[in-house]
Amino acid sequence: MTELVARLRAAGCVFAEDEARLLYGTARTAAELAAMTGRRVAGHPLEHVLGWAEFAGLRVEVGPGVFVPRRRTEFLVERAAAAAPAASRREPAVVVDLCCGSGAVGAAVLAALGGRGELYAADLDPAAVRCARRNLAGAGGLVYEGDLFAALPGELRGRVDVLTANVPYVPSDELALLPSEARDFEPRAALDGGPDGLALLRRVAAEAPDWLAPGGSLLTETSAHQSGAAARLLEAALLTVEISHSPDFPATTLTATRPG
Repeated sequence: MTELVARLRAAGCVFAEDEARLLYGTARTAAELAAMTGRRVAGHPLEHVLGWAEFAGLRVEVGPGVFVPRRRTEFLVERAAAAAPAASRREPAVVVDLCCGSGAVGAAVLAALGGRGELYAADLDPAAVRCARRNLAGAGGLVYEGDLFAALPGELRGRVDVLTANVPYVPSDELALLPSEARDFEPRAALDGGPDGLALLRRVAAEAPDWLAPGGSLLTETSAHQSGAAARLLEAALLTVEISHSPDFPATTLTATRPG
């Protein structure tokens, strides 16, 4: 263990002791441990090396080429679960997770609702869709491949109580500032928010009112300095917007509600 910790620390792993324990606990053989350590030292995200990420109390499968769920996004899950009672006029609530990636957000929202909900998720990336299907199969979630709302069954239009859309919000010219783990090993489409970081959110906002049930809410994550501009474009879609900040993560989310 000491040798592994030293090797991870030399590679720049800040939490080398914790990572060593996870690698030891996950590897089934010495050869597998060596291979996993080699990938981690080469810069691969720890979650890709392990094959899973811990998120909102769940163990979520992730793999090469799939966006790794961030701990700060647990705040989005909290806000989405809090919105569900006010949004839902019936049981179970209809929950949709756009840009779902591994399906972590949808899975965590459904778990926070005690499993009482119809869960639908969508992503444009085939690798993400395959991963999300594995993660959501046990919860009965349905995962579709396609571009935002175009991927969803038409019968959901006007019925969605909780819509999460953890869209990319890093401005294109700031991608180079991201950690190499993200730049080199996660799909660019899951990171690139366009010139001002709001390109995908604009598209979601334009269609969301048609898919939300009366009183239903769209929840999304953004940076603190983008929150004002993000709120204005959601308000332009005739949604009522609440901005929430969590200093614990830190994280900023927007809850945009269709009038009831």
